[in-house]
Amino acid sequence: MIARFSQLIVGLTLLGYSFPAQAQLGTWNVLSVKTSFNEKWGAFAEGQVRSLKFYDDFHYHEFKGGVTYAFDKNFSFAVATGNYDTYQSGGDFVTPRASDEIRLFEQLTMSQVLTRVKFEHRYRAEQRFTKDGYRNRFRYRLQTVIPINQKKVEPKSWFINTSGEIFFRDTPQYFERLRTFAGLGYQFTPTHTLMLGYMHQFDYQLVDETGTDFLYISFLFDLHPKKHRLKETVPGIID
Repeated sequence: MIARFSQLIVGLTLLGYSFPAQAQLGTWNVLSVKTSFNEKWGAFAEGQVRSLKFYDDFHYHEFKGGVTYAFDKNFSFAVATGNYDTYQSGGDFVTPRASDEIRLFEQLTMSQVLTRVKFEHRYRAEQRFTKDGYRNRFRYRLQTVIPINQKKVEPKSWFINTSGEIFFRDTPQYFERLRTFAGLGYQFTPTHTLMLGYMHQFDYQLVDETGTDFLYISFLFDLHPKKHRLKETVPGIID
């Protein structure tokens, strides 16, 4: 399995370098860590680094963390805060920064399982403090997780992850952004999950970020002690 995943990484790397210049493939790199204190309360932290070209022209990073409360295995609530910085294009973290933002957000996540497929509905409200003033934003994401070689996602299992997310504001123009994603994941152990995929981002009106097509790579550390492990059907993808 590990050998096959290594071959996949090599293939995606070659794809990134061969992507046409007029449709440049950037990179979207995510490292997530989460843990739990009991079957209800937990916490998470995440860092992201993005580039406009294939591991070149790095223009964005974010760091966030928060706490979660699980009403049951299919319904949870989270509050979090983070720092989000966007830099000028044309190099790696070129200053002055195009956007320097502190963000708070609250989110509800509801999930349902139909046969082997998990559907996850995520609703997020953001309070954004930027150099251009305060803004509200609202997001809805529908995500599906489909196990491949097991009946559910567990150690040594492959899964497909797809999602679509819409961003909108409470001021004109109301519609802001649309993201679509398709990826392949592999859970090595109960605590380690890797996912590779393709992220497409469409902006109606560019306000704080550039780039449309990305190679997406995420690594999740799930540090739940066994006695405190939340009753989840699949490993959560934070983002």
